[in-house]
Amino acid sequence: MSSYAEAGVDVEAGERAVALMRDAVARATRPEVVGDFGGFAGLFDASTLARFRRPLLATSTDGVGTKVAVAQRMDIHDTIGLDLVAMVVDDLVVCGAEPLFLTDYIATGKVAPERIAAIVAGIARGCEIAGCALLGGETAEHPGLLDPDEYDVAGAGTGVVEADELLGPDRVRAGDVLIAMESSGLHSNGYSLARRALLGTDPTAIDAALHRHSDDLGRTIGAELLEPTRIYARDCLDVTAHTDIHAFAHITGGGIAANIARVLPAQLAAEVDRATWRPQPVFELIAATGVDTAEMERTFNLGLGMVAVAGADDADAVVARLHDRGVTAWVCGHVRDRREGETGDAQAKGGAGGAVSLVGPIWFETT
Repeated sequence: MSSYAEAGVDVEAGERAVALMRDAVARATRPEVVGDFGGFAGLFDASTLARFRRPLLATSTDGVGTKVAVAQRMDIHDTIGLDLVAMVVDDLVVCGAEPLFLTDYIATGKVAPERIAAIVAGIARGCEIAGCALLGGETAEHPGLLDPDEYDVAGAGTGVVEADELLGPDRVRAGDVLIAMESSGLHSNGYSLARRALLGTDPTAIDAALHRHSDDLGRTIGAELLEPTRIYARDCLDVTAHTDIHAFAHITGGGIAANIARVLPAQLAAEVDRATWRPQPVFELIAATGVDTAEMERTFNLGLGMVAVAGADDADAVVARLHDRGVTAWVCGHVRDRREGETGDAQAKGGAGGAVSLVGPIWFETT
Protein backbone atom coordinates (compact mmCIF):
# COMPACT_ATOMS: atom_id res chain seq x y z
CA MET A 1 0.00 0.00 0.00
CA SER A 2 1.37 3.42 -0.96
CA SER A 3 1.70 6.22 1.57
CA TYR A 4 1.84 10.01 1.43
CA ALA A 5 5.52 9.84 2.44
CA GLU A 6 6.26 7.40 -0.40
CA ALA A 7 4.58 9.89 -2.76
CA GLY A 8 7.10 12.49 -1.61
CA VAL A 9 5.27 14.43 1.11
CA ASP A 10 6.80 14.19 4.59
CA VAL A 11 4.21 15.42 7.09
CA GLU A 12 6.55 14.80 10.04
CA ALA A 13 9.23 17.01 8.46
CA GLY A 14 6.64 19.75 8.18
CA GLU A 15 5.84 19.42 11.87
CA ARG A 16 9.54 19.65 12.73
CA ALA A 17 9.83 22.81 10.65
CA VAL A 18 6.91 24.34 12.55
CA ALA A 19 8.55 23.51 15.87
CA LEU A 20 11.86 25.07 14.77
CA MET A 21 10.25 28.33 13.63
CA ARG A 22 7.97 28.79 16.65
CA ASP A 23 10.24 31.10 18.68
CA ALA A 24 11.04 33.36 15.71
CA VAL A 25 7.38 33.75 14.81
CA ALA A 26 6.48 34.50 18.43
CA ARG A 27 8.77 37.56 18.33
CA ALA A 28 7.05 38.95 15.23
CA THR A 29 3.85 40.03 16.91
CA ARG A 30 1.71 42.99 17.94
CA PRO A 31 -0.68 43.50 20.87
CA GLU A 32 -3.67 43.05 18.54
CA VAL A 33 -2.77 39.45 17.67
CA VAL A 34 -5.26 36.98 19.14
CA GLY A 35 -4.52 33.33 19.83
CA ASP A 36 -1.43 31.18 19.62
CA PHE A 37 0.81 30.16 16.76
CA GLY A 38 -0.44 27.21 14.71
CA GLY A 39 -4.14 27.87 14.18
CA PHE A 40 -5.91 27.45 10.86
CA ALA A 41 -6.32 31.23 10.56
CA GLY A 42 -4.48 34.14 12.11
CA LEU A 43 -6.62 36.43 14.22
CA PHE A 44 -6.16 40.19 14.57
CA ASP A 45 -8.28 42.34 16.88
CA ALA A 46 -9.94 44.80 14.50
CA SER A 47 -11.28 46.90 17.38
CA THR A 48 -7.95 48.72 17.20
CA LEU A 49 -9.34 50.42 14.09
CA ALA A 50 -11.82 52.24 16.31
CA ARG A 51 -9.12 54.81 17.03
CA PHE A 52 -9.34 55.92 13.40
CA ARG A 53 -11.93 58.40 12.16
CA ARG A 54 -12.20 56.66 8.77
CA PRO A 55 -9.75 53.78 8.47
CA LEU A 56 -8.74 52.57 5.02
CA LEU A 57 -7.27 49.08 4.78
CA ALA A 58 -4.34 48.71 2.40
CA THR A 59 -3.18 45.37 1.03
CA SER A 60 -0.18 44.21 -0.95
CA THR A 61 1.25 40.91 -2.11
CA ASP A 62 4.62 40.04 -3.61
CA GLY A 63 7.51 37.62 -3.79
CA VAL A 64 11.26 38.05 -4.30
CA GLY A 65 11.63 36.70 -7.81
CA THR A 66 14.71 34.85 -8.95
CA LYS A 67 16.77 36.06 -5.99
CA VAL A 68 15.69 32.76 -4.42
CA ALA A 69 17.87 30.99 -7.00
CA VAL A 70 20.93 32.68 -5.48
CA ALA A 71 19.91 31.69 -1.95
CA GLN A 72 19.48 28.10 -3.08
CA ARG A 73 22.87 27.94 -4.84
CA MET A 74 24.59 29.58 -1.85
CA ASP A 75 22.64 27.42 0.64
CA ILE A 76 21.91 30.56 2.67
CA HIS A 77 18.25 30.91 3.53
CA ASP A 78 17.92 33.27 6.52
CA THR A 79 17.94 36.53 4.55
CA ILE A 80 15.43 35.89 1.76
CA GLY A 81 12.58 36.43 4.24
CA LEU A 82 13.79 39.97 4.87
CA ASP A 83 13.47 40.59 1.14
CA LEU A 84 9.94 39.25 1.14
CA VAL A 85 8.81 41.51 3.98
CA ALA A 86 10.44 44.55 2.38
CA MET A 87 8.73 43.98 -0.95
CA VAL A 88 5.32 43.74 0.72
CA VAL A 89 5.36 46.31 3.54
CA ASP A 90 7.19 49.02 1.61
CA ASP A 91 4.45 48.88 -1.02
CA LEU A 92 1.94 49.43 1.79
CA VAL A 93 3.71 52.39 3.32
CA VAL A 94 3.82 54.43 0.10
CA CYS A 95 0.21 55.47 0.71
CA GLY A 96 0.93 56.22 4.36
CA ALA A 97 -0.41 52.90 5.65
CA GLU A 98 0.98 51.39 8.83
CA PRO A 99 1.68 47.68 8.21
CA LEU A 100 -0.39 45.58 10.63
CA PHE A 101 0.24 41.98 9.68
CA LEU A 102 1.70 39.70 7.03
CA THR A 103 1.08 36.11 6.00
CA ASP A 104 3.60 34.02 4.06
CA TYR A 105 3.52 31.07 1.68
CA ILE A 106 6.47 28.77 0.98
CA ALA A 107 6.31 26.12 -1.73
CA THR A 108 9.12 23.58 -1.87
CA GLY A 109 9.93 20.28 -3.52
CA LYS A 110 10.83 18.67 -0.20
CA VAL A 111 10.52 20.08 3.32
CA ALA A 112 13.92 20.36 4.95
CA PRO A 113 12.96 21.56 8.44
CA GLU A 114 16.10 23.61 9.11
CA ARG A 115 15.86 25.35 5.75
CA ILE A 116 12.17 26.20 6.13
CA ALA A 117 12.79 27.44 9.67
CA ALA A 118 15.62 29.68 8.42
CA ILE A 119 13.39 31.19 5.75
CA VAL A 120 10.62 31.87 8.25
CA ALA A 121 13.10 33.28 10.78
CA GLY A 122 14.08 35.85 8.16
CA ILE A 123 10.43 36.69 7.50
CA ALA A 124 9.81 37.07 11.24
CA ARG A 125 12.85 39.33 11.63
CA GLY A 126 11.61 41.46 8.75
CA CYS A 127 8.23 41.81 10.42
CA GLU A 128 9.94 42.92 13.64
CA ILE A 129 11.84 45.60 11.72
CA ALA A 130 8.66 46.75 9.97
CA GLY A 131 6.60 46.73 13.16
CA CYS A 132 3.99 44.29 11.88
CA ALA A 133 2.92 40.83 13.00
CA LEU A 134 3.63 37.60 11.18
CA LEU A 135 0.06 36.43 11.55
CA GLY A 136 0.18 33.12 9.76
CA GLY A 137 1.56 31.19 6.85
CA GLU A 138 1.67 27.97 4.89
CA THR A 139 4.42 25.62 3.81
CA ALA A 140 3.48 23.33 0.92
CA GLU A 141 5.48 20.34 -0.29
CA HIS A 142 5.23 19.84 -4.06
CA PRO A 143 7.23 16.76 -5.09
CA GLY A 144 7.39 16.34 -8.84
CA LEU A 145 6.61 20.00 -9.42
CA LEU A 146 9.71 21.39 -7.71
CA ASP A 147 13.07 19.70 -7.19
CA PRO A 148 13.86 18.72 -3.58
CA ASP A 149 16.09 21.75 -2.97
CA GLU A 150 13.88 24.24 -4.82
CA TYR A 151 11.45 26.61 -3.17
CA ASP A 152 9.63 29.86 -3.76
CA VAL A 153 8.22 32.37 -1.30
CA ALA A 154 5.34 34.84 -1.39
CA GLY A 155 3.62 37.04 1.12
CA ALA A 156 0.59 39.26 1.58
CA GLY A 157 0.33 42.18 3.99
CA THR A 158 -2.40 44.41 5.36
CA GLY A 159 -2.03 47.94 6.66
CA VAL A 160 -4.23 50.83 7.70
CA VAL A 161 -4.22 54.56 7.01
CA GLU A 162 -6.54 57.39 8.01
CA ALA A 163 -8.55 58.40 4.93
CA ASP A 164 -7.70 62.09 5.20
CA GLU A 165 -4.00 61.25 5.65
CA LEU A 166 -3.75 59.10 2.53
CA LEU A 167 -0.59 59.87 0.55
CA GLY A 168 -0.44 59.88 -3.22
CA PRO A 169 -0.85 61.85 -6.45
CA ASP A 170 -3.69 64.02 -5.13
CA ARG A 171 -1.28 65.65 -2.67
CA VAL A 172 1.62 66.28 -5.06
CA ARG A 173 2.14 69.83 -6.32
CA ALA A 174 4.48 71.61 -8.71
CA GLY A 175 7.43 72.85 -6.69
CA ASP A 176 7.65 69.71 -4.52
CA VAL A 177 11.04 68.07 -4.18
CA LEU A 178 12.13 64.45 -4.55
CA ILE A 179 14.13 63.01 -1.67
CA ALA A 180 15.99 59.78 -2.30
CA MET A 181 16.61 57.11 0.32
CA GLU A 182 19.65 54.99 -0.38
CA SER A 183 19.08 51.35 -1.25
CA SER A 184 21.12 48.52 0.24
CA GLY A 185 22.00 47.38 -3.28
CA LEU A 186 20.00 45.47 -5.86
CA HIS A 187 17.14 44.80 -3.42
CA SER A 188 14.92 42.15 -5.07
CA ASN A 189 14.40 43.31 -8.64
CA GLY A 190 16.19 42.71 -11.91
CA TYR A 191 17.79 39.48 -10.75
CA SER A 192 17.27 37.63 -14.02
CA LEU A 193 19.44 40.25 -15.71
CA ALA A 194 21.86 40.64 -12.78
CA ARG A 195 22.45 36.90 -12.56
CA ARG A 196 23.02 36.63 -16.29
CA ALA A 197 25.46 39.55 -16.25
CA LEU A 198 27.46 38.60 -13.15
CA LEU A 199 27.22 34.80 -13.13
CA GLY A 200 27.01 33.93 -16.82
CA THR A 201 24.85 31.27 -18.42
CA ASP A 202 27.05 28.18 -18.01
CA PRO A 203 25.43 26.14 -15.19
CA THR A 204 28.74 24.49 -14.35
CA ALA A 205 30.43 27.86 -13.72
CA ILE A 206 27.75 29.55 -11.61
CA ASP A 207 28.96 28.28 -8.24
CA ALA A 208 32.50 29.48 -8.92
CA ALA A 209 31.18 32.86 -10.00
CA LEU A 210 29.08 33.19 -6.83
CA HIS A 211 32.10 32.53 -4.61
CA ARG A 212 34.49 34.75 -6.57
CA HIS A 213 35.77 37.68 -4.50
CA SER A 214 35.33 41.12 -6.04
CA ASP A 215 37.72 43.85 -5.00
CA ASP A 216 35.18 46.44 -6.17
CA LEU A 217 32.54 44.99 -3.86
CA GLY A 218 34.84 44.02 -0.99
CA ARG A 219 33.14 40.61 -0.82
CA THR A 220 32.01 37.75 -3.04
CA ILE A 221 29.52 38.17 -5.84
CA GLY A 222 27.16 35.81 -4.04
CA ALA A 223 27.26 37.82 -0.81
CA GLU A 224 26.45 40.98 -2.76
CA LEU A 225 23.55 39.34 -4.54
CA LEU A 226 22.11 38.15 -1.22
CA GLU A 227 22.32 41.56 0.48
CA PRO A 228 18.83 41.95 2.02
CA THR A 229 16.41 44.54 0.73
CA ARG A 230 16.19 47.51 3.05
CA ILE A 231 12.89 47.85 4.94
CA TYR A 232 11.80 51.51 5.03
CA ALA A 233 8.35 51.16 6.59
CA ARG A 234 9.05 52.65 10.02
CA ASP A 235 11.32 55.33 8.55
CA CYS A 236 8.59 56.43 6.15
CA LEU A 237 5.93 56.46 8.84
CA ASP A 238 8.13 58.49 11.17
CA VAL A 239 9.04 61.13 8.60
CA THR A 240 5.40 61.34 7.50
CA ALA A 241 4.32 62.06 11.07
CA HIS A 242 6.79 64.93 11.50
CA THR A 243 7.29 66.55 8.08
CA ASP A 244 5.34 67.58 4.97
CA ILE A 245 5.33 64.34 2.96
CA HIS A 246 2.99 64.14 -0.03
CA ALA A 247 3.84 60.73 -1.53
CA PHE A 248 6.37 57.92 -1.62
CA ALA A 249 7.57 55.83 -4.56
CA HIS A 250 8.98 52.37 -3.83
CA ILE A 251 11.64 51.82 -6.50
CA THR A 252 11.08 48.23 -7.59
CA GLY A 253 10.61 46.58 -10.98
CA GLY A 254 10.62 49.12 -13.78
CA GLY A 255 13.27 51.38 -12.30
CA ILE A 256 13.29 54.92 -10.99
CA ALA A 257 11.29 56.82 -13.63
CA ALA A 258 8.40 54.36 -13.98
CA ASN A 259 7.86 54.06 -10.24
CA ILE A 260 8.01 57.78 -9.46
CA ALA A 261 5.58 58.40 -12.35
CA ARG A 262 3.01 56.25 -10.53
CA VAL A 263 2.70 58.75 -7.67
CA LEU A 264 2.44 61.90 -9.81
CA PRO A 265 -0.80 63.34 -11.19
CA ALA A 266 -1.02 63.34 -14.98
CA GLN A 267 -0.53 67.12 -15.27
CA LEU A 268 2.85 67.10 -13.49
CA ALA A 269 6.37 65.98 -14.34
CA ALA A 270 9.48 65.31 -12.31
CA GLU A 271 13.18 65.54 -13.04
CA VAL A 272 15.65 63.28 -11.24
CA ASP A 273 19.21 64.60 -11.30
CA ARG A 274 21.74 61.81 -11.81
CA ALA A 275 24.52 64.09 -10.56
CA THR A 276 23.17 63.96 -6.99
CA TRP A 277 24.42 60.44 -6.30
CA ARG A 278 26.53 57.56 -7.60
CA PRO A 279 25.11 54.04 -7.70
CA GLN A 280 26.80 51.33 -5.65
CA PRO A 281 29.62 49.34 -7.31
CA VAL A 282 27.38 46.35 -8.08
CA PHE A 283 25.49 48.42 -10.63
CA GLU A 284 28.71 49.49 -12.31
CA LEU A 285 29.84 45.86 -12.48
CA ILE A 286 26.60 44.90 -14.22
CA ALA A 287 26.87 47.81 -16.65
CA ALA A 288 30.47 46.87 -17.43
CA THR A 289 29.31 43.50 -18.78
CA GLY A 290 27.58 45.30 -21.63
CA VAL A 291 24.20 46.34 -20.25
CA ASP A 292 23.47 49.79 -21.66
CA THR A 293 22.40 52.75 -19.55
CA ALA A 294 18.79 52.77 -20.75
CA GLU A 295 18.40 49.12 -19.76
CA MET A 296 20.04 49.76 -16.38
CA GLU A 297 17.67 52.63 -15.69
CA ARG A 298 14.51 50.71 -16.55
CA THR A 299 15.53 47.57 -14.65
CA PHE A 300 17.30 48.47 -11.40
CA ASN A 301 16.89 50.91 -8.50
CA LEU A 302 20.47 52.17 -9.11
CA GLY A 303 20.91 53.08 -5.45
CA LEU A 304 17.49 54.63 -4.76
CA GLY A 305 15.30 52.27 -2.76
CA MET A 306 12.53 54.70 -1.86
CA VAL A 307 11.78 58.25 -2.97
CA ALA A 308 9.74 60.72 -0.94
CA VAL A 309 7.84 63.58 -2.57
CA ALA A 310 7.80 66.45 -0.06
CA GLY A 311 7.03 70.13 0.20
CA ALA A 312 10.11 72.15 -0.71
CA ASP A 313 10.08 74.07 2.57
CA ASP A 314 10.47 70.82 4.52
CA ALA A 315 13.20 69.25 2.38
CA ASP A 316 15.98 69.85 4.89
CA ALA A 317 13.86 68.56 7.75
CA VAL A 318 13.01 65.36 5.86
CA VAL A 319 16.65 64.67 5.04
CA ALA A 320 17.78 65.42 8.59
CA ARG A 321 15.14 63.20 10.17
CA LEU A 322 16.01 60.31 7.88
CA HIS A 323 19.70 60.74 8.64
CA ASP A 324 18.91 60.64 12.36
CA ARG A 325 17.25 57.28 11.73
CA GLY A 326 20.32 55.95 9.93
CA VAL A 327 18.93 56.36 6.41
CA THR A 328 21.22 58.09 3.92
CA ALA A 329 18.98 60.56 2.09
CA TRP A 330 19.33 63.54 -0.23
CA VAL A 331 17.33 65.81 -2.53
CA CYS A 332 17.53 64.17 -5.95
CA GLY A 333 15.04 66.17 -8.01
CA HIS A 334 11.92 68.28 -8.22
CA VAL A 335 8.34 68.32 -9.50
CA ARG A 336 7.10 70.83 -12.08
CA ASP A 337 4.25 71.35 -14.50
CA ARG A 338 4.18 68.90 -17.39
CA ARG A 339 4.95 70.28 -20.82
CA GLU A 340 2.62 69.58 -23.72
CA GLY A 341 3.48 66.23 -25.30
CA GLU A 342 6.06 65.37 -22.61
CA THR A 343 6.35 61.61 -22.05
CA GLY A 344 9.35 61.22 -19.78
CA ASP A 345 11.71 58.23 -19.73
CA ALA A 346 9.19 55.54 -18.81
CA GLN A 347 5.46 55.08 -18.57
CA ALA A 348 3.95 54.49 -15.16
CA LYS A 349 2.67 50.98 -14.51
CA GLY A 350 -0.96 50.84 -15.55
CA GLY A 351 -0.50 53.81 -17.87
CA ALA A 352 -1.68 56.51 -15.47
CA GLY A 353 0.58 59.06 -13.83
CA GLY A 354 2.97 61.87 -14.59
CA ALA A 355 6.15 62.13 -16.64
CA VAL A 356 9.55 61.49 -15.09
CA SER A 357 12.92 62.13 -16.70
CA LEU A 358 16.41 61.35 -15.47
CA VAL A 359 18.63 64.29 -16.34
CA GLY A 360 22.31 65.15 -16.10
CA PRO A 361 25.46 63.14 -16.81
CA ILE A 362 25.41 59.36 -17.07
CA TRP A 363 27.10 57.68 -14.11
CA PHE A 364 28.87 55.03 -16.12
CA GLU A 365 29.45 54.12 -19.72
CA THR A 366 29.47 50.57 -21.00
CA THR A 367 32.04 49.28 -23.43
